[in-house]
Amino acid sequence: MEESEKESIKEASVEVSQEFKTLINTDDVDSLKQTQDLILGRLQDSNAVLSHFNEYSENCFNEVSGDFSKNTRLLRSMKSDLDYIFQKLRSMKAKLLATYPDAFSDDSKGEIVDRRPDLELLQ
Repeated sequence: MEESEKESIKEASVEVSQEFKTLINTDDVDSLKQTQDLILGRLQDSNAVLSHFNEYSENCFNEVSGDFSKNTRLLRSMKSDLDYIFQKLRSMKAKLLATYPDAFSDDSKGEIVDRRPDLELLQ
């Protein structure tokens, strides 16, 4: 490129940049920067609060998880025991009905439907 071409390109770029500066209001840019700083501060505060809450939740979960698993095992054991008891009761009732047909009222002779929810199924 010739020297005169380089000079004309430089002058044109200076003129374009000066025209561009007149399009931008510095007060608006400062206001935008302040708003961005305010939003950044709020997001950092929110992040700190959420981090604290996550730590607190993790500590609470660690405290109760042992009790929760112990109680879950206890409930499953109780369910197993109750299922066994109901099975025995049904077989005793069937034997009594076979031996003494008039021992129970007509309503209790029908098939008993187990309407208890199955707690082992995930809902």
